[in-house]
Amino acid sequence: MKHYLLFFISNILIENFILVKFLGLCPFLGASSKIETAIGMSFATTFVVFISSLLLWLFNFFILLPLNLVYLRIIAYMLIISVSVQFLEIVLRKTSPILYRLLGIFLPLITTNCTVLAIPLFSLYANYMFIESVLYSISASCGFTLVMIIFACIRERIVSSDVPLPFQGAPIILITVSLMSIGFMGFQGLVKM
Repeated sequence: MKHYLLFFISNILIENFILVKFLGLCPFLGASSKIETAIGMSFATTFVVFISSLLLWLFNFFILLPLNLVYLRIIAYMLIISVSVQFLEIVLRKTSPILYRLLGIFLPLITTNCTVLAIPLFSLYANYMFIESVLYSISASCGFTLVMIIFACIRERIVSSDVPLPFQGAPIILITVSLMSIGFMGFQGLVKM
Protein backbone atom coordinates (compact mmCIF):
# COMPACT_ATOMS: atom_id res chain seq x y z
CA MET A 1 0.00 0.00 0.00
CA LYS A 2 2.85 2.37 0.84
CA HIS A 3 4.35 1.66 -2.58
CA TYR A 4 1.15 2.77 -4.33
CA LEU A 5 0.89 5.93 -2.23
CA LEU A 6 4.48 6.93 -3.06
CA PHE A 7 3.87 6.03 -6.70
CA PHE A 8 0.75 8.25 -6.73
CA ILE A 9 2.43 11.25 -5.09
CA SER A 10 5.55 10.85 -7.22
CA ASN A 11 3.54 11.09 -10.42
CA ILE A 12 1.82 14.25 -9.21
CA LEU A 13 4.86 16.16 -7.96
CA ILE A 14 8.11 14.59 -9.09
CA GLU A 15 7.21 13.28 -12.56
CA ASN A 16 4.71 16.02 -13.44
CA PHE A 17 3.91 15.92 -17.14
CA ILE A 18 3.74 19.67 -17.66
CA LEU A 19 6.51 21.08 -15.52
CA VAL A 20 9.01 18.21 -15.49
CA LYS A 21 8.40 16.27 -18.72
CA PHE A 22 7.19 19.35 -20.66
CA LEU A 23 4.23 17.58 -22.29
CA GLY A 24 0.77 19.08 -22.70
CA LEU A 25 1.95 22.68 -22.91
CA CYS A 26 -0.62 23.75 -25.53
CA PRO A 27 -3.72 23.36 -23.31
CA PHE A 28 -1.67 24.43 -20.31
CA LEU A 29 -0.81 27.82 -21.79
CA GLY A 30 -4.00 28.22 -23.83
CA ALA A 31 -6.68 27.28 -21.31
CA SER A 32 -5.19 28.62 -18.11
CA SER A 33 -6.06 32.30 -18.40
CA LYS A 34 -9.14 31.90 -16.15
CA ILE A 35 -9.66 29.52 -13.25
CA GLU A 36 -13.01 28.28 -14.59
CA THR A 37 -11.51 27.36 -17.94
CA ALA A 38 -8.51 25.70 -16.27
CA ILE A 39 -10.73 23.58 -14.04
CA GLY A 40 -12.94 22.59 -16.97
CA MET A 41 -9.96 21.69 -19.17
CA SER A 42 -8.34 19.78 -16.32
CA PHE A 43 -11.40 17.67 -15.63
CA ALA A 44 -12.03 17.10 -19.33
CA THR A 45 -8.43 15.97 -19.82
CA THR A 46 -8.60 13.82 -16.69
CA PHE A 47 -11.73 12.11 -17.96
CA VAL A 48 -10.22 11.42 -21.38
CA VAL A 49 -6.92 10.20 -19.91
CA PHE A 50 -8.65 7.89 -17.44
CA ILE A 51 -11.10 6.38 -19.93
CA SER A 52 -8.58 6.07 -22.73
CA SER A 53 -5.92 4.55 -20.44
CA LEU A 54 -8.37 1.89 -19.29
CA LEU A 55 -9.48 1.12 -22.82
CA LEU A 56 -5.99 1.23 -24.27
CA TRP A 57 -4.55 -1.13 -21.66
CA LEU A 58 -7.37 -3.60 -22.26
CA PHE A 59 -7.11 -3.21 -26.04
CA ASN A 60 -3.36 -3.72 -25.97
CA PHE A 61 -3.29 -6.81 -23.75
CA PHE A 62 -6.42 -8.54 -25.04
CA ILE A 63 -6.37 -7.70 -28.76
CA LEU A 64 -3.05 -6.31 -30.04
CA LEU A 65 -0.66 -8.61 -28.20
CA PRO A 66 -2.55 -11.91 -28.71
CA LEU A 67 -3.07 -11.17 -32.40
CA ASN A 68 0.52 -9.91 -32.82
CA LEU A 69 -0.68 -6.52 -34.09
CA VAL A 70 1.61 -4.39 -31.95
CA TYR A 71 2.61 -2.29 -34.96
CA LEU A 72 -0.95 -0.87 -34.99
CA ARG A 73 -0.66 0.41 -31.42
CA ILE A 74 -0.32 4.15 -32.12
CA ILE A 75 -3.12 4.16 -34.71
CA ALA A 76 -5.42 2.23 -32.39
CA TYR A 77 -4.55 4.52 -29.50
CA MET A 78 -5.31 7.66 -31.50
CA LEU A 79 -8.63 6.18 -32.61
CA ILE A 80 -9.66 5.32 -29.04
CA ILE A 81 -8.56 8.74 -27.77
CA SER A 82 -10.50 10.49 -30.56
CA VAL A 83 -13.65 8.52 -29.74
CA SER A 84 -13.24 9.37 -26.03
CA VAL A 85 -12.89 13.08 -26.81
CA GLN A 86 -15.91 13.03 -29.13
CA PHE A 87 -17.95 11.29 -26.44
CA LEU A 88 -16.86 13.92 -23.90
CA GLU A 89 -17.70 16.73 -26.34
CA ILE A 90 -21.23 15.36 -26.88
CA VAL A 91 -21.78 14.94 -23.14
CA LEU A 92 -20.52 18.46 -22.35
CA ARG A 93 -22.60 20.02 -25.12
CA LYS A 94 -25.75 18.43 -23.67
CA THR A 95 -25.05 18.71 -19.93
CA SER A 96 -22.94 21.87 -19.55
CA PRO A 97 -23.22 24.24 -22.52
CA ILE A 98 -21.44 26.99 -20.58
CA LEU A 99 -18.37 24.85 -19.98
CA TYR A 100 -18.56 23.65 -23.58
CA ARG A 101 -18.41 27.27 -24.79
CA LEU A 102 -15.67 28.18 -22.28
CA LEU A 103 -13.40 25.39 -23.49
CA GLY A 104 -14.08 26.26 -27.12
CA ILE A 105 -11.36 25.09 -29.47
CA PHE A 106 -9.34 23.49 -26.66
CA LEU A 107 -11.85 20.67 -26.19
CA PRO A 108 -11.21 19.02 -29.58
CA LEU A 109 -7.50 19.73 -29.10
CA ILE A 110 -7.45 17.22 -26.24
CA THR A 111 -7.21 14.62 -29.00
CA THR A 112 -3.83 15.97 -30.04
CA ASN A 113 -2.63 16.67 -26.51
CA CYS A 114 0.59 14.72 -26.23
CA THR A 115 -0.06 14.04 -22.54
CA VAL A 116 -3.18 12.06 -23.37
CA LEU A 117 -1.17 9.75 -25.63
CA ALA A 118 1.98 9.76 -23.48
CA ILE A 119 0.35 8.48 -20.29
CA PRO A 120 -0.84 5.16 -21.77
CA LEU A 121 2.40 4.75 -23.72
CA PHE A 122 4.57 5.42 -20.66
CA SER A 123 2.56 2.94 -18.59
CA LEU A 124 2.88 0.40 -21.39
CA TYR A 125 6.65 0.82 -21.72
CA ALA A 126 7.03 0.64 -17.93
CA ASN A 127 5.15 -2.72 -18.01
CA TYR A 128 2.53 -1.56 -15.52
CA MET A 129 -0.18 -4.01 -14.67
CA PHE A 130 -3.83 -2.92 -14.84
CA ILE A 131 -4.03 -1.40 -11.32
CA GLU A 132 -0.72 0.41 -11.75
CA SER A 133 -1.84 1.72 -15.13
CA VAL A 134 -5.07 3.05 -13.61
CA LEU A 135 -3.15 4.67 -10.73
CA TYR A 136 -0.68 6.14 -13.19
CA SER A 137 -3.42 7.69 -15.30
CA ILE A 138 -5.21 9.12 -12.25
CA SER A 139 -2.05 10.47 -10.61
CA ALA A 140 -0.66 11.96 -13.82
CA SER A 141 -4.05 13.60 -14.42
CA CYS A 142 -4.08 14.94 -10.86
CA GLY A 143 -0.64 16.44 -11.49
CA PHE A 144 -1.94 18.03 -14.69
CA THR A 145 -4.96 19.39 -12.80
CA LEU A 146 -2.87 20.71 -9.92
CA VAL A 147 -0.51 22.61 -12.19
CA MET A 148 -3.34 23.96 -14.38
CA ILE A 149 -5.22 25.35 -11.36
CA ILE A 150 -2.11 26.81 -9.69
CA PHE A 151 -1.04 28.47 -12.93
CA ALA A 152 -4.54 29.83 -13.63
CA CYS A 153 -4.57 31.41 -10.16
CA ILE A 154 -1.15 32.96 -10.79
CA ARG A 155 -2.24 34.25 -14.21
CA GLU A 156 -5.30 35.90 -12.72
CA ARG A 157 -3.03 37.67 -10.22
CA ILE A 158 -0.61 38.70 -12.99
CA VAL A 159 -3.44 40.48 -14.84
CA SER A 160 -4.02 42.77 -11.86
CA SER A 161 -0.31 43.21 -11.11
CA ASP A 162 1.96 46.02 -12.22
CA VAL A 163 4.20 44.20 -14.69
CA PRO A 164 6.92 46.21 -16.47
CA LEU A 165 6.09 46.90 -20.12
CA PRO A 166 8.78 44.65 -21.68
CA PHE A 167 7.51 41.69 -19.63
CA GLN A 168 3.78 42.09 -20.21
CA GLY A 169 1.94 39.30 -22.01
CA ALA A 170 3.80 36.19 -23.07
CA PRO A 171 7.19 36.99 -21.47
CA ILE A 172 5.87 37.13 -17.90
CA ILE A 173 3.80 33.98 -18.51
CA LEU A 174 6.84 32.06 -19.76
CA ILE A 175 8.99 33.34 -16.88
CA THR A 176 6.31 32.20 -14.43
CA VAL A 177 6.13 28.75 -16.04
CA SER A 178 9.92 28.50 -15.86
CA LEU A 179 9.94 29.34 -12.16
CA MET A 180 7.16 26.84 -11.49
CA SER A 181 9.12 24.20 -13.40
CA ILE A 182 12.25 24.88 -11.35
CA GLY A 183 10.15 24.57 -8.20
CA PHE A 184 8.67 21.24 -9.24
CA MET A 185 12.07 19.93 -10.31
CA GLY A 186 13.21 20.69 -6.77
CA PHE A 187 11.02 17.80 -5.62
CA GLN A 188 13.38 15.48 -7.52
CA GLY A 189 16.23 16.69 -5.30
CA LEU A 190 14.27 15.73 -2.20
CA VAL A 191 13.83 12.20 -3.46
CA LYS A 192 17.53 11.74 -4.20
CA MET A 193 18.53 12.74 -0.64
